[in-house]
Formats: sequence, C-alpha cells, structure tokens
Amino acid sequence: MPRTVFTGSTVPPAPGRDDQYFWAGVAEDRLLGRHCAGCSYLQHPPSPMCPRCGSVDWVVTDLAGTGSVYSWVVSQHPSQPDEDARIVALIELDEGIRMVSNLRGVELADIHPGMRVEVGFPEVGGVKLPQFSPVRENSQHEGRR
Repeated sequence: MPRTVFTGSTVPPAPGRDDQYFWAGVAEDRLLGRHCAGCSYLQHPPSPMCPRCGSVDWVVTDLAGTGSVYSWVVSQHPSQPDEDARIVALIELDEGIRMVSNLRGVELADIHPGMRVEVGFPEVGGVKLPQFSPVRENSQHEGRR
C-alpha cells in the first residue's frame, strides 16, 4: 500500500484497486460510478463485490454530476480552528446513489432538503476533489438531468 504524505489541511486520497477509477475520473473533471457487470446494480461507494449478486466484474460509467441535497452538517475541527466551517452533505445523485461531499457557494441558511446541486472539481488544500454547489441557470448540467 502506498504511503500517503501530506503537509496541508486536506488529506489526499490514497486510491486502491476498488476506487482507482473514481479518482482517475476526478483528475479529468469527470464524476464516475460503476455498474455491476452481472446484475447492473449501480454502486457507490466502491467495494470489491457487488452487494446484490456477489459479482466482482464492474463497468465504469459517467454520472451526470447533478443531484439533490439529502442531508447536511456543519463540520469543524474539534481542537484546531478551521479557516471556514465545512458544509458536509449527503447528495442523492440523479442516478439514485448517494455520495458524501462538501457544499460550496451557498450560505448555510439557504440550504434545504431537495436543493438541486451540481458537481465541480476545485482544488481544496492542493487536492482536486468533487464538490457540489447549487445548480446555476444555464448550467452545463441542465440538459443532462
């Protein structure tokens, strides 16, 4: 297992066999999921075997990158002050799977269940990560819902 080294406040991912495809997609500004080759079950987060049929064969697929806020929490470090509190959200993607990510570009008071969001891939502490923000009018994702 490769050793993860970081010097900033963001711990970089340490991709393994089961999630390498996901982080390769992030590097290309693509949100990827995978379907089971045996039963077509769409899965996230990745695991070695399909939880539905037990297959270990997968087909990687592009996801639309749009969804809705399912739930959220404000996260702050318990002993070291952060620059800003992070809004950590559970996003229900349009494809039906859920993903934990951060919300950006929105005030805490404006967040509500079902709020439409879209993915972006900014660098956070020197690490490229999928992050969600409210869907903008005329968004590139609008036609892909």
